[in-house]
Amino acid sequence: MPHDRARPRPVRPAATARSAVFLAAGVLALPALAGCGSGDESGTATAAQDIAPAARDLVADGGTVKWAVDDLPETFNSFQSDADAATNRVAGAVLPSMFRLDERGRPERNADFLESAEIVEREPQQVVLYKLNQQAVWSDGREIGADDFAAQWRALSGKDSAYWTARNAGYDRIGKIERGANNLEVRVTFDKPYADWRSLFSPLYPKEVMGTPDSFNDGARTKLKVTAGPFALKDVDRDAGEVTLQRSPRWWGNPAKADKLVLRSVPRDQRAAALAEGKVDVADIDADEAGRITLAARDKSGRGPLTHGPGARLTPAGALRSWALAHGSDEEAAESEQLARAKTHKAVKRYAEQQAGLRGYVVRKSLEPAYTQLALNGAAGPLADDRVRRAVARALDRGQLAEAVLKPLGLPAEPVGSHLALAGQEAYADNSGALGDQDTAEARALLADAGWTPGALTERKEKGRDGEEEETAGGEAGAQDSEDTSDSGSGSGSDSGSDSDSGSDSGSDSDSDSGSGSDSDSDRGSGSDSDSDSDSDSGSDSGSGSDDGTYIVGEDDPKPGADDRNPAAKDGGRSAARADDHKPAEAGVSVLAPAPAAAYQEAVLLRQADALDSRREADKEQKRDPGGKAKSKKQAQGGAPGAYAPKGTAAPKGAAKGAAAGPLAKDGKALTLRFVLPSGAGSESLRAVADRISRMLQRIGVRTEISKVADESYFKDHIASGQYDLALYSWPASAFPATDARPIFAKPVPAADGSLNVEQNYTRVGTDHIDQLFDQALAELDESENRSLVKKADARIWAAAGSIPLYQRPQLVATRTTLANTGAFGFETPVYQDMGFLKPGAKANKSPSRGSLPAH
Repeated sequence: MPHDRARPRPVRPAATARSAVFLAAGVLALPALAGCGSGDESGTATAAQDIAPAARDLVADGGTVKWAVDDLPETFNSFQSDADAATNRVAGAVLPSMFRLDERGRPERNADFLESAEIVEREPQQVVLYKLNQQAVWSDGREIGADDFAAQWRALSGKDSAYWTARNAGYDRIGKIERGANNLEVRVTFDKPYADWRSLFSPLYPKEVMGTPDSFNDGARTKLKVTAGPFALKDVDRDAGEVTLQRSPRWWGNPAKADKLVLRSVPRDQRAAALAEGKVDVADIDADEAGRITLAARDKSGRGPLTHGPGARLTPAGALRSWALAHGSDEEAAESEQLARAKTHKAVKRYAEQQAGLRGYVVRKSLEPAYTQLALNGAAGPLADDRVRRAVARALDRGQLAEAVLKPLGLPAEPVGSHLALAGQEAYADNSGALGDQDTAEARALLADAGWTPGALTERKEKGRDGEEEETAGGEAGAQDSEDTSDSGSGSGSDSGSDSDSGSDSGSDSDSDSGSGSDSDSDRGSGSDSDSDSDSDSGSDSGSGSDDGTYIVGEDDPKPGADDRNPAAKDGGRSAARADDHKPAEAGVSVLAPAPAAAYQEAVLLRQADALDSRREADKEQKRDPGGKAKSKKQAQGGAPGAYAPKGTAAPKGAAKGAAAGPLAKDGKALTLRFVLPSGAGSESLRAVADRISRMLQRIGVRTEISKVADESYFKDHIASGQYDLALYSWPASAFPATDARPIFAKPVPAADGSLNVEQNYTRVGTDHIDQLFDQALAELDESENRSLVKKADARIWAAAGSIPLYQRPQLVATRTTLANTGAFGFETPVYQDMGFLKPGAKANKSPSRGSLPAH
């Protein structure tokens, strides 16, 4: 599983490129960030796609392309709640799609199915006229027409509860669908204006699937009898873990180059072995596997033993010691060492064989159309106070976090500046200025204004709370330690996750850890410290004494030697830092409104968001290139930075140096936030990012209780249910943010049964104004004004500080060196009919983003 596959599952399946379902350890992008101002705010995508593009005449006809997927799809109906990425991959290859996404994430007409589509009437109702390709037919020979559009609308409109659909926004705004001049003309009349009308009917299912509830609910779960794409669904073999798509003889467009596309279920931790054995030709991989493939290419012309992998870090002295033990007089030790040496030898051989097999692959890399965010649960506890949320946000160095993840992979490292779009998309603008840049002093001032002060635990103890000695840590003793490490704290945080982010653990054979003569890390393949090292160091020495992966950062983590200078620091205030003190309430409890004392804060941020909007509008009207691009980032993003404490609020002692003045507390309780993370083997980098964040928060006096939970329960039992304070997970980017992002940021509302309806807003933070801006954008048919409303909504989402975008997720794909038009697609919808193997002697064009990954 990749470094942060914790992504909430979208409720509403959508077009292939929009509905990538990201539930794995939880579940549910690419930006050379542009400042606000006149001109094209969207800029360009930070990293171009990397697919080894080649003209069709350079690609051979025939062959089978085997593509690794996490699991076989549970359903082939993209509009059901359990649809996943494999569902949408099949749909993209075998079903019609009226629009597809280009490399910048913009919808474009799919000429294979659509001659034209446009709004032909705006008053009194919006009417869109589709003119279909006259050659477009279903695999049974029937032409694609108005009947199919009407059947899909009726199934997804929400008017008939017998259809088991996920939420499908847009279809519920349609009033009627009728034929135009003929069955190839489709007139769609909307009861309410709908700006994102291009999101509809992609994919389009035949009326045989959508016509009745029974056929919708069950008919397309395990088979698709009627299709219309370059491929058709041929076979599903669940025992073998394969779905086979075969070139369609009824396809009227450019014929598919490959005879077959086979989707093969391969768990993430088995990808390297499957690639080495030739079981798959294409596979999404993690940084570890990418490092191994890069090393395999580097070693292709080399001779002699590998300098990485199991046993590679064995020194001559270690080898001599191992030999001595294996041949010594101590029979028990000799037997143990001989077994260990044999095991290591076997691992070395297996690793070398796999490396030889990996030489036929290359890593295609780009940035995935999704971003990782820090979610702050505002339902209850300290984060219900918007000042605390803003303080947490202002403590983060997002640029450092982006660099830690992306720079070691050779990818552009830029923090994401929008919740609703990514650089290159038309709706993108960096609105982070509505909240403000990293500022430790301001963060501490915000906490002070909210009543969180250093020494509060000591003061309470001195007032007569006997029997709670552990509550005395966190006063001046802790303050001194914090100040002593103020200059080094950030650096140590930086170092802690660098190896894990880089994917340096390029080995796969855990059994190679045995043997006294070989280093336990030698199976990693790179010789650098492993991801698991940093995690285990943090967790095992935390002093929690538990084995559930829970420990507190900032409690027992003073500067080395500090305990000797100050025995009181040994305690760490453990009793006062229990997570239950601030554990989020059940879903039925909502604390969305800011505390009265925070009203001033809210007004400041909203004025700032308005200033950002005003600046953008003024620039647009004047049609000039403002000098703001040459100014500081804060100025370019909308004037004075936001999230300031009220004038006159002094930051606690030590804040001027950017150092914490010890753990903060209020009413005798330490400011401790429960940071929930997945514990799976593929989430090392995500946990390394969390470690960095914890260290940044420690500098403003905020402790974090790290809680590592099972991957399968991470989303369902923690994120969706609100049992967390801080969490890391990802959201996909969308070409239709007014539709797709609204449920993610909608203000939670009480349900009839007294519970809280949060839709997909798992932070439980929202405002009426944000909802209104989304509603206005949905109904705004002027594209320029629509984008302006989306940007305004994003500025207010930043100001609310419930979600802090960090970085765009890396997209690493291993492909055969001879495979063309396949790899890291970025935003663009794959063109399945162009995928195939190069003819002998042919070479693909060099992708703009190509470049070898660093060898680890």
